[in-house]
Amino acid sequence: MAAQLPPEDGRPSLTPGPGEEIGDPTLELDALRREVDDLPRGEPPCCGGVVVLAGRGPVDLLHHAAGWAVRWADRDRELPRERWEPVRPDTPFDLASLTKLFTAVLAVGLMEEGELAPDTRVADRLPEFGAAGKGSITVRHLLAHTSGLRPELPLYDAPPGRRLEPLWRESPLHPPDTVRIYSDLNLIALGVLLERVTGRRLDALLRERVTEPLGMGSTRFGPVPGAAATEDQRRPVAKLDRGMVRGAVHDENAFALGGVAGHAGLFSTAADLGRLCRALLAGGGPILAPRSVGLLLDPPGLAFAVDQPWFMGALAGRGAAGHTGFTGTSLVVDRATDAFLVLLATTVHPVRPSRPDSRFRAAAADRLARAIAAGAGESTDRRIGG
Repeated sequence: MAAQLPPEDGRPSLTPGPGEEIGDPTLELDALRREVDDLPRGEPPCCGGVVVLAGRGPVDLLHHAAGWAVRWADRDRELPRERWEPVRPDTPFDLASLTKLFTAVLAVGLMEEGELAPDTRVADRLPEFGAAGKGSITVRHLLAHTSGLRPELPLYDAPPGRRLEPLWRESPLHPPDTVRIYSDLNLIALGVLLERVTGRRLDALLRERVTEPLGMGSTRFGPVPGAAATEDQRRPVAKLDRGMVRGAVHDENAFALGGVAGHAGLFSTAADLGRLCRALLAGGGPILAPRSVGLLLDPPGLAFAVDQPWFMGALAGRGAAGHTGFTGTSLVVDRATDAFLVLLATTVHPVRPSRPDSRFRAAAADRLARAIAAGAGESTDRRIGG
C-alpha cells in the first residue's frame, strides 16, 4: 500500500524566522516530549502509541514513549482498562514501508560487490519480470520509483504459490524514467531480484548484511508477538478480514507473501533504527561504503526521499533524507547537522484514518530543528530519557 503519504498544506513552521529568538535546546526537547505525549490523548487520538528517538552524533537527545501498545479489542470496542498495555521505549513496531530502506541498503551493498549495478536490467537476472513490456526497467528505476509501474496490485487475491504472477503480467503505465510513481511493486520486485541474485532469502540477507553487523537485535521480519498492535482489518476499509493485527505484518500483500517482502514486513525498535541512522550519517560503516550512502541519500535519492518538508519539517532543505510508513512510522537523517529523528507510531490502531495526516511528523521535525539550532547535541547538553 502507498506509504509515502501526501503532503499537508498550510502547516505553520516552528523554525525561527529572521529576527526571532532561538530558544533553549532543553526547553525545545521538553516541548517535543510533551507534544509526543499528546498524540495518543486526542479526541480522536492521533495514534494508539508512539516512540520518538531524536539524536545528534552519538547523543540521544530524546528517547521517549507514550500511549499504548494495545488499547482496542476491535475498531468498536476498547479492551478493559486493566488490559491496556503501555508502549515502552523498546517496544517493537511494524515498520511498514520503512522496510524499503533496508531493501535499498541491501541492493547498493550488492552493487559494491559487483553483483548488481544501478543500470542492471531486472529481467536479465529475473527473466519472469521482463514480460508485458518491462524488459528495459533497471534496478535504478525500481529504487527511484521511475519504472512506470502502478502503486500496487492485489497480490493477496492471487492463489497461494502464485502470488507474484499478477506482477509478472503487469505492464507499466508509462515508459521507464519518464514519470515518478511511488509503487510498492518496485520494491517487491527488487526483493525477489536480491533473492535470485544471492540465492538467499531476504530475511537471511538482512540479518547477515545489516542487522547483525549493526547490532540491531530487535529488527526482523515477523511474527513478533510483543509488537505494538496495528489495525482491526476488515473489509471494505481494509483489503483482508484478519481482525486485530498484532505481531504479524499489517500490509496485506506482504502478509500474502509470507511476511517477508521487499516493501514491507520488518519490525524494529527506535533504538535499532537509531543504529542504522548513525551508520548512514557516519558514512555507512560497517555495512556500506560512503559512495553507496551517497547513492541512497544524495538528491534525488534511491528509495530515500530527499528534502520533503511534509514529513521532515524544518529539517528539510539541506539534503535531509528519509521515508514514512503506512502504519505511522518515519525516519529522517540530516547529514548537514549529523542529526536524525525516528518516530514509531500506530496511527492505524484501531483502524486506519480516513485521510492520512503527517503534520505530527513535520511538527516533531520542526522541534528537533529548533533544538539543534539552539545547540542541542553539543558537549554541554544533557540527554533526555522518557
